[in-house]
Amino acid sequence: MTIIKTKVGRRSFLKTSAAAGGGMLIGFNWLTSCSAISKESETVAYPNEWFEINGYIKIGDTGMVTIYSPNPEIGQNVMTSMPMIVAEELDAPWKNVVVEQGALDSDAFKNPQFAGGSLSIMMAWNALRMAGAAGKRMLMEAAAKEWGVGLDELSASEGVITEKNGSRSIGYGEIASKAVGIEVPEELELKDPKDYKLIGTAQKNVEGPKIVTGKPLFGLDFKREGMKLAMIQHPPAFGMQPKDFNVDEIKAMPGVSDAFIIDTTLEKPQWSDVNAFNKLIAIVGDSTWQLMQAKKALKVDWEKVSEPENSEMHEKKLIADLEKGRVGGSRKDGDFDAVFAKAAKVIERTYTSPFMAHNTLEPQNFFAHVTDTSAELVGPSQTPQALKDSVVQLLGIPAENVTVDMTRMGGGFGRRLYNHTGIEAAAISKQAGAPIKLIYTREDDMTQGTYRPTYRSVYKAGLDEDNNLIAFSARGVGLPEGPIFPNRFPAGAVDNYSAESVMSSTNISTGAWRAPRSHFTAGAEQSFLDEVAEAAGKDPIDFRLELFDKAMNSPVGEKYEYDAERYAGVLKLVKEKANWGTEQDGVYRGVAAYFCHNSYVAQVMDVVMENNQPKVKKVWCAVDCGILINKEGAENIIQGGVVDGIGHALYSQLTFENGSPMQRNFDSYKLIRNNQAPREIEVHFVDNDISPTGLGEPGLPPAIGALASALYKATGTRLYHQPYASNEMSLNLG
Repeated sequence: MTIIKTKVGRRSFLKTSAAAGGGMLIGFNWLTSCSAISKESETVAYPNEWFEINGYIKIGDTGMVTIYSPNPEIGQNVMTSMPMIVAEELDAPWKNVVVEQGALDSDAFKNPQFAGGSLSIMMAWNALRMAGAAGKRMLMEAAAKEWGVGLDELSASEGVITEKNGSRSIGYGEIASKAVGIEVPEELELKDPKDYKLIGTAQKNVEGPKIVTGKPLFGLDFKREGMKLAMIQHPPAFGMQPKDFNVDEIKAMPGVSDAFIIDTTLEKPQWSDVNAFNKLIAIVGDSTWQLMQAKKALKVDWEKVSEPENSEMHEKKLIADLEKGRVGGSRKDGDFDAVFAKAAKVIERTYTSPFMAHNTLEPQNFFAHVTDTSAELVGPSQTPQALKDSVVQLLGIPAENVTVDMTRMGGGFGRRLYNHTGIEAAAISKQAGAPIKLIYTREDDMTQGTYRPTYRSVYKAGLDEDNNLIAFSARGVGLPEGPIFPNRFPAGAVDNYSAESVMSSTNISTGAWRAPRSHFTAGAEQSFLDEVAEAAGKDPIDFRLELFDKAMNSPVGEKYEYDAERYAGVLKLVKEKANWGTEQDGVYRGVAAYFCHNSYVAQVMDVVMENNQPKVKKVWCAVDCGILINKEGAENIIQGGVVDGIGHALYSQLTFENGSPMQRNFDSYKLIRNNQAPREIEVHFVDNDISPTGLGEPGLPPAIGALASALYKATGTRLYHQPYASNEMSLNLG
């Protein structure tokens, strides 16, 4: 049992009001990361009338519960797990819960409405429980008053309040209207995790049936009467912008109603306004086919605004800046240089990874209807408030006259943290004088930028005569951000330790990519530790566990980010589940473990050789994310992260010539295929009562290290440079 205080900010965060048709509304403005679902109950009729109010729980006279959720859904399945938390504390039957998407509303939702950083469950955990517990308490007090009994004489379960020592019972819907006006107490009693009935169970994605039957959920599905379509043409290379084009010829083409140059440069850009091409050509018309033909007919006078870059330049810049670039973060423990000088063995390796595109299944799109006094935007955004703020700045329209409605996203992975598409749609709508839906082609998206940065890191380890790790260093650089996390493992586990993250620069626009920086660093670090363990003549899991023992029993330095006991715990669990140490003929094993986004994941990967090519046969995953909310959703997102990590490590890369990206679509930018995915991915979760943390990103990073180590065992070749399939050896995991 947990007692949670509601007094601080209670009046602004929790309020009740009468619902039409008899019902109770509980507004929980503290919601920070919920997502939208809509699920019709199979057993309870809809009330006569529902309130459509953002950010509220609603209980109707039939006992049905509706939750209006403020935050975007990008496929991470929080639209199922977050309502489960509310329903658990409310003691409402899951089959009676409906959740619908709320629009952006900073007044109703006091915390940011966003999706990113694997923060949804972690940030909203207490808030969602409080919302459910408050509703249950108010309903029970109403019943107690109705029957003239004490609150302690009642119990509630499955949407029904029952008199403990009597025969009376009443459904939530029957008493809801009488709960209105009952003040929430200063303390609320939350359930003990051992009493959970819904949390921790496996529940299907509530919008799954709509997705597989093609219901209109996504931005590309959105339609509005009188809406025009729009497409853009950005410069062919980074460092260029349009000067003029054959505008009259384009406007005369069939289906084209307008064409012009827009400039979305903001005086005070936010972090979410990353865009290398603020100035571009817009074409407005009736159909995507006609607009694509118009794009092909463009004759543009491009002008250079900065020097074009190519992949060879990027590599040289990374090497040079790694030696003397600006340090963005560092840590040093012990007499690092002196100990390295006397080490019996020194292992030093360099790891690299190229630029990568996000390649969301749903290409970029956004609807905008801008008038002289207002702006309406509808589409897929992970940061809708940031989009609104930027549109307000661009158009000069009062914030109260700008609305943003969120659609479900066909993939995000960080791509839709950046709002240039919505801003462009607003600029086009204003100039065209009409509502428009902007649609990117795949080539538009892949060549626009906002890529995952390219990285280069050098790892170095020193062993003494007894093969103990006595010194360790990591120094990494990226365009533009460095990939090293100075206070992550093995910080705190090595007496003499050095870590530096180096900054560089580029005119290519970059942004967050699933598990930012961790995706590359985990693969490099874990591959290197595997090689160091081999040089020390130690089992790779035992070698890591020795380091965690050091971090637990005699840690080095003042701080490190991870919990060494939990980190070691996932390694021990995956070791047990995979029967590590048992040899199988023709099976080659790799292991990796990583901490990011507040969660711990360890993986063992089995590779076999088929027709002289490696094939990932099975992956075991051990995950510590605290309390598990939805077991099925959690398993799915870890499995997806594993497949994603394997595919990008093997194949993904963007190269440049004279500032132009050479990979423009999936014919040249290879992604993993179904027959190349692991045949089986087995996921095990650590059972504990720690508050839940993120899952959207932590499953991906260790897959790269485990894959590299398993492929080394299978082929005898160490892998240092991604993509492995093209740069290291001839690999095709089909």
